[in-house]
Amino acid sequence: MTAGTGERRERERGFDHAEIEPRWQRTWDEEGVFRIPDDAEDPEYVLAMFPYTSGDLHMGHVRNYTITDAYARFERMRGEHVLHPMGWDSFGLPAENAANERDTNPRDYTMECIDSMKTQLKAMGFGYDWEREVTTCEPDYYRWNQWLFKRFRDAGLVERQGSELNWCPSCETVLADEQVEEGADAAEICWRCDTPIEHREMDQWFFTITDYAEELLDSIDDLEAWPNSVRERQRNWIGRQEGDSVEFDLSTGDTVEIFTTRLDTIHGATFFAVSPGHEVAQRLAEADDDVAEYVERVEHADEDEIDETSGVFTGEYATNPATGEEIPVYVADYVLEDVGTGALYAVPAHDERDHAFAEEHDIPVEQVVEPKPDADVDPEDVDVQEAAYPEDGLLVNSGEYDGLTSEEAREKFVDVFDGEHRVEYRLRDWGISRQRYWGTPIPMIRCEDCGHVEVPDEDLPVELPEFVHTTGNPLDAAEEWKSVECPDCGGPAERETDTMDTFVDSSWYFLRYTSPDAEEVPFDGDRASDWMPVDRYVGGDEHAVMHLLYSRFFTKVTDDLELLDGVREPFADLTTQGMVLGENGNKMSKSKGNGVSPQRIIDEYGADTARLFIMEAAQPEKEFAWNPESVRSSYQFLQSVYGLAGEVVEGDGGIGAGDAADAASAVDDDPDAAYVDREIAATAANATAEFEDFRFNHALQAVRDLVSLLRRYHERPDADPAVVERGVRTVVKLLGPVAPHVAEEVWERLGGEGLLAEAEWPDADLPADYDVASRLVEDTREDVRDIVDTVGIEDPETITLAVAPEWKARAHELARESDADNLIGDLMGHDEIRERGDAAADFAQDLQAEREALSDVLAPDEERAALERAAWLIEEEFGADVVVRSAEEAGGDLAGKASPGRPAIDIE
Repeated sequence: MTAGTGERRERERGFDHAEIEPRWQRTWDEEGVFRIPDDAEDPEYVLAMFPYTSGDLHMGHVRNYTITDAYARFERMRGEHVLHPMGWDSFGLPAENAANERDTNPRDYTMECIDSMKTQLKAMGFGYDWEREVTTCEPDYYRWNQWLFKRFRDAGLVERQGSELNWCPSCETVLADEQVEEGADAAEICWRCDTPIEHREMDQWFFTITDYAEELLDSIDDLEAWPNSVRERQRNWIGRQEGDSVEFDLSTGDTVEIFTTRLDTIHGATFFAVSPGHEVAQRLAEADDDVAEYVERVEHADEDEIDETSGVFTGEYATNPATGEEIPVYVADYVLEDVGTGALYAVPAHDERDHAFAEEHDIPVEQVVEPKPDADVDPEDVDVQEAAYPEDGLLVNSGEYDGLTSEEAREKFVDVFDGEHRVEYRLRDWGISRQRYWGTPIPMIRCEDCGHVEVPDEDLPVELPEFVHTTGNPLDAAEEWKSVECPDCGGPAERETDTMDTFVDSSWYFLRYTSPDAEEVPFDGDRASDWMPVDRYVGGDEHAVMHLLYSRFFTKVTDDLELLDGVREPFADLTTQGMVLGENGNKMSKSKGNGVSPQRIIDEYGADTARLFIMEAAQPEKEFAWNPESVRSSYQFLQSVYGLAGEVVEGDGGIGAGDAADAASAVDDDPDAAYVDREIAATAANATAEFEDFRFNHALQAVRDLVSLLRRYHERPDADPAVVERGVRTVVKLLGPVAPHVAEEVWERLGGEGLLAEAEWPDADLPADYDVASRLVEDTREDVRDIVDTVGIEDPETITLAVAPEWKARAHELARESDADNLIGDLMGHDEIRERGDAAADFAQDLQAEREALSDVLAPDEERAALERAAWLIEEEFGADVVVRSAEEAGGDLAGKASPGRPAIDIE
């Protein structure tokens, strides 16, 4: 991206970003603008998800951090104490792999990345309280991971258990369920490296997040300021189901429990099915070649090789407890191991997947539920041989229970078949064990005599040993580090060599920011309880069922452990920012060669240009494509603001006016100045509302429009210099959160008091009737254009605008208030209208025709004043004199054509 000759000249006349940006960054730092005192009461807590330490910022980082920085600066200028910290998500497998590739160790590599990224963040002018910086790979942070692990264990929220777990052979570590994604072929893949996962039986450490499943689910409804998509993904992931469990006896001698939400259909069960991973299937595979071949094929099959109707008959049978009949047992791919119990009784008549499977394997279909008499479907129209009927209804073919409703049958059958009514969740406990080096050591010791023993608090943190290049888990090779005495018996023992999932680090870092120097506890409970929850949180929605869910869990647990006081949710308002795409609309990536380096933009145009472009391009949650032309436009706009400010300073009413420029000008007798003055106030009001709602692009468009207006007005020989300066000062304040360096520079040139970063936000009161007046002016300008174009007037000399008479304004008001069917008759029933004769009847007819579209309008004298204020815009556009007249001054013919909100127009 190379600047042209015109841009170079512009730079010579304008600001030099390479000079002003570092200078203002030093000034903010020296003045402690962004530091927040510990005794601040309930500050505005603004936070972006902290970055993984990859070493380079990408445009997604720039967007994420510009959003929170702009909002934090906005709130600070509104007089709020603002907590806006930054830290580093610095543990993790990528650093370990990168260290291996570079023949170094993860710590050195990570700290180099942090130094690089911190330099880049500072170059962007982001206003962080760096005194609150946290780095999760430092012992003074991960010590508290270990401390919290022990407190969770004391509360019964930590278990070590054997389980079939997700294993990534590339990363050589276990993955939590939330870290397994669906690949292009529906295969389960690692969330980080896309390698197909395997399943292994292993003993691991778990946080029993399932103990909080009900509260995690129920409290989603309280997260009203979260995106609905994120809330729905969490609901689906937690996956609450209310149903009943019953047992089936198998001919194998097994008794298998199933969980169903449709116990009312049990009489219609015609086969029994277990998942390929179910223990019954695994055991049968050892003795049956057909079952073994099918189980093996399913476990290693691609999506196009297996469909939901695939399965194999095992040769075994299950006894239906409702009918006493034996039904065949199948191993079926559509039965999911992690849903329910991994086994089910199948009712093809009332379940679509069961029906499809039954058709494929020629299994009987027996109807046991039919529609109720008041249902939308006639029972005669239901043919379960053709398609399943999955709705509730009345029982049929169910013996003595015929006629019961589905609801009644479910309630009764729990007792009849010795079942249990319960609630189940899709959510599984969070496996936190990772077989890698670069993470928090789990503070447990294995003793042959005592079992697993906690490391005493006084021995925390358990620090990582020196890194050793090896395959598998390097901690297994650290023999000296592993060998310890048992804290209980003093005998020989070994440290736990698994490290914690790095999502543990990010599940409470926002609490540590409130007191990063705390030495006796992970965070100051009183301060955290006062400052939490985070008021505005911004980050990617890819963490909806990982970081965001885990953080909610941690917050609830720490509150229950009385480390917090009544804080149950970590993030009050969540914004999930969209991606920055390449110019071709594809996701930016190094492999595609369409990535854009933020540093390149900073070097070429400056940080403010990058920030402004990012914020103007789209609303935060929307994705957008990189556009070099828009980047140049952002740069030129900032130069334009800088240039306009320079003209103000050099003009007669510029900086010499001092504080008088902030005072209201005498605009009552100057309609042109009054119009601009109202636009300045309206822009401030509208931009404020847009900033509050995170619609920064709308706010910035309003600022652009105001700059354009100020430029046009400033070029008029009779422009009020004080109004122009007040407008420029307002523009600079409104730009301050997004383009802070240029804004500070202009503020200084204008003689602003103190730093702009600490200045008061402009008054945000919208002028009375502003929206109505603006619509009037724009409609009138459009009407003048239409007349000029239609008639073909090349050089109009005079444009006369006549406002409607008082009686028409009164008729319009009555029409909007009326609910009469005959509006014409209703209006003509008023003496003040009827006495206008035929003109009133004609106007009433017009009002009747437009009744649904009638909107608020100004009174005639207010309408005239609004048009007089904007007359200079019409004069400038058409090069003609503009005269605004009342109905009385205009005379009957012209005034008769005017309507409220639509003045009559005469062009000479």
